[in-house]
Amino acid sequence: MSTARFIKCVTVGDGAVGKTCMLISYTSNTFPTDYVPTVFDNFSANVVVDGSTVNLGLWDTAGQEDYNRLRPLSYRGADVFLLAFSLISKASYENIYKKWIPELRHYAPNVPIVLVGTKLDLRGDKQYLNEHPGSTAISTSQGEELKKMIGAVTYIECSSKTQQNVKAVFDAAIKAALKPPKPKRKSWKRRSSIGVLFKVEEFETRLTSPTVTSRHQPYKTLSMQPIDDRVGLSKGNG
Repeated sequence: MSTARFIKCVTVGDGAVGKTCMLISYTSNTFPTDYVPTVFDNFSANVVVDGSTVNLGLWDTAGQEDYNRLRPLSYRGADVFLLAFSLISKASYENIYKKWIPELRHYAPNVPIVLVGTKLDLRGDKQYLNEHPGSTAISTSQGEELKKMIGAVTYIECSSKTQQNVKAVFDAAIKAALKPPKPKRKSWKRRSSIGVLFKVEEFETRLTSPTVTSRHQPYKTLSMQPIDDRVGLSKGNG
């Protein structure tokens, strides 16, 4: 009997978007109502998807700035990322391309990403939105647009509280890890627009700068000297 392939799945995103609740909901079929830990204890279990059995390892990360130096240590050996934002938080949505994509592409450039919109149950809750003026609903079309912008494998909206689409999120992650997309050759303009070629700290500048400056050294100007002079030939020889 062959050993099931191990897949390391790492969740990433702003703090308080619901990453840990999503992991708890998936692994225990319950929604935490009292205490939610900062991060979820690493979890491993055999899972069957499309007839294939894999050993799925789940790694949680803290999105707060206090963990910026430690968090990338979790990225090593990752097979797939679950990149999450809250469907009622514009800031967490914008941080996907402002913060998280530059960070992931810097530390794990070829690992597939599944984009996840969390707290689906609250997006249509008018009472909640009215009681929380800072909340902004993010539409499905905005999520799909973001998926295309960052080159994610797929985009899924879920609710950890109702468990809607929670299993679908992790099934998609397993499929992405088993069949990672082939690297696509993109134009420099397109690639630079999402910041994948630049350092994390330069990303904000790249979004607002009207010009694009390559990290590579400038090309040297080639001499326009006649070829026969450059190779040491004189006219009439040969």
